[in-house]
Amino acid sequence: MKNFQDKVAVITGGASGVGRALAFELAREGARVVISDIEVSALEQTIADIKAEGLECAGQIADVTNGDSMKALAASITEQLGAIHLVFANAGVGTGEGGMMWEYDLNDWEWGFRVNTWGLIHTINAFIPKLVEQNEEAHFVVTGSGNGAFLMMPNTPIYTATKAAVQAITENLHYQLQMSQSPVKVNALFPGPHVVNSGIFNSERNRPSDLPANPEKPGSGISSLDDMKAIMAQYQRELKTTEPEEVAAFALQELRKDTFWITPMSKKSEEAFKSRVNSILKRTTPLVPDVL
Repeated sequence: MKNFQDKVAVITGGASGVGRALAFELAREGARVVISDIEVSALEQTIADIKAEGLECAGQIADVTNGDSMKALAASITEQLGAIHLVFANAGVGTGEGGMMWEYDLNDWEWGFRVNTWGLIHTINAFIPKLVEQNEEAHFVVTGSGNGAFLMMPNTPIYTATKAAVQAITENLHYQLQMSQSPVKVNALFPGPHVVNSGIFNSERNRPSDLPANPEKPGSGISSLDDMKAIMAQYQRELKTTEPEEVAAFALQELRKDTFWITPMSKKSEEAFKSRVNSILKRTTPLVPDVL
């Protein structure tokens, strides 16, 4: 997709982090942006901020964990704006797990899979049939993570597992559309190359009431990027970071090239991934990846 002018772009989880940055970037490119989120105040603020720049943006409360909510979102956008050209399945959470996985509360597992994995499934079911029916160029962009898609990070097993499933779904969706010769393209977006300065470390703010956190569960001690930097500093290591705006700009650059793997990697991440692949091919015992 070389030109985003007048293209209808939908972004789930669009009120913060990478989703918010994508909304700004696309609006500046002349796209007709619709952002969805469950965080009402953040959604309203993002819409106001984009409009303050004289740009076009609309928003709608929608819950990716609810299939009916996502279908209602897709139907509403189609009714108001017609064809949809870009869907960014971007909503996601970090569950802040800490300690050993057999100690994790089941609510954390449920929450992670409900948002990260089932959220993608519901978004696919709501939007892909419409994109296919349109029978014109469109892109379905999935925000995944190298943590799960390429590497297994032992300090975040829940997040890793959800994103491993996300990548499996993403690639198979790509293959199915490819085999059917559909003009709808799938793109796998991996924010990076470093830890992204987003609100994912504070996902608890949007935790559903039916899956409360166990107050006695082991915690990661990280509820913000500053917390992570402080922990790294204790080991005399500097944490390199990436801003959401950098991710958004790179994503649109690669969409123009029709790139499937939108994955900027740091040198350490690439080396760790190669080490994992070599371990599989050579049947050697894998080592804990060091990517920071």
